[in-house]
Amino acid sequence: MPAKFTIESRHYLLILALLLALYGSYLLVAPYLGAIVLAFVLSLLCYPVHHWIGSKMPTKPNLAATLSCLLLVLVILVPASLVFAALVQQGLLVTKQIYLWLGQGGAEQLLQHPYLQQLQALAADKLPGDLLTPRQIIERLSEFAAGFSKELLNLSTKMLGDLTGLLFSFVLMLFVLYFLLRDHDKIVAAIQHYIPLSRSQKDALLSEAKLVARSAVLGSVLTAIAQGLAGGIAMAIVGFPGLFWGTMMAFASFIPAVGTALIWLPASLYLFFTGDWGWGLFLAGWGVLVVGSIDNVLRPILMQGSSNMSTLLIFLALLGGIQLFGLIGVIYGPIIFALTLVLLRLYTIEFKDFLAQQDKS
Repeated sequence: MPAKFTIESRHYLLILALLLALYGSYLLVAPYLGAIVLAFVLSLLCYPVHHWIGSKMPTKPNLAATLSCLLLVLVILVPASLVFAALVQQGLLVTKQIYLWLGQGGAEQLLQHPYLQQLQALAADKLPGDLLTPRQIIERLSEFAAGFSKELLNLSTKMLGDLTGLLFSFVLMLFVLYFLLRDHDKIVAAIQHYIPLSRSQKDALLSEAKLVARSAVLGSVLTAIAQGLAGGIAMAIVGFPGLFWGTMMAFASFIPAVGTALIWLPASLYLFFTGDWGWGLFLAGWGVLVVGSIDNVLRPILMQGSSNMSTLLIFLALLGGIQLFGLIGVIYGPIIFALTLVLLRLYTIEFKDFLAQQDKS
């Protein structure tokens, strides 16, 4: 009995020391966790291409990983730089036009619309407290336009000024990605070895994590691109700057529930109130039927994968992930939910006799 107690105590001590060491290691990499997670996700997306490159040079794994990283830089960095430069330029043009429209009395004419007058009267009658007067609304809009333009300039200046930090994060991501691609098989084998589960359970967990991470990124990014492209086309047709507002729609698509309606709905209302009923109806219909359908159809198809997560679970995973972790939560949330479902399935298999006995009792 004492020997058994000693062995068990040494096991508990080892596990405790390991947990403390893992926590300390987490604190060391926590400032760079975003770059590491991004490298992990990109390695899952890029591995098929890297595997093809590696098959052409099986004796040169270092060169194959280097070529894969360089290809990723060309595919992501160059187009992103061009789009960002055009976006800032068009964004400044948009804010200038809004400011001129406000200065020329466009907002005052809009607020004199009969429907808006009725809406203001109804709100004043039904809602408690003092509402903003039309003059105050115009002043707030002017402040917003001026502030938005200033913030856009500050954002571009800050990004250029913080180029060192951005460059460091990008280089760190590439550095981690290089090793994840080069040592992919070794890393997967090590993870499988250290997880204290059966081989089938390890394979189920790892394959699900890979599948959901890939589906989460592709589902969110491809849906955002598709919605931004469709929304930008409609905005350009009705006379708004397509690149700017299409990009804004792409970013808005990451917001659950509201999504791209945050952009096209106010634009449609503006067209209605300025007398462009035809274009307003077109933009609203396009937003609901085309842009909305992309979100309702494409996103669940891409993100559901083979994890059998319902649309409700996907929605809750995205909503909770963004709330807890920010934008990177579109990856974290689905992965956490998917791994939870896998663990529940493993639990029911592992304890099926006990669960069946409990059901009979």
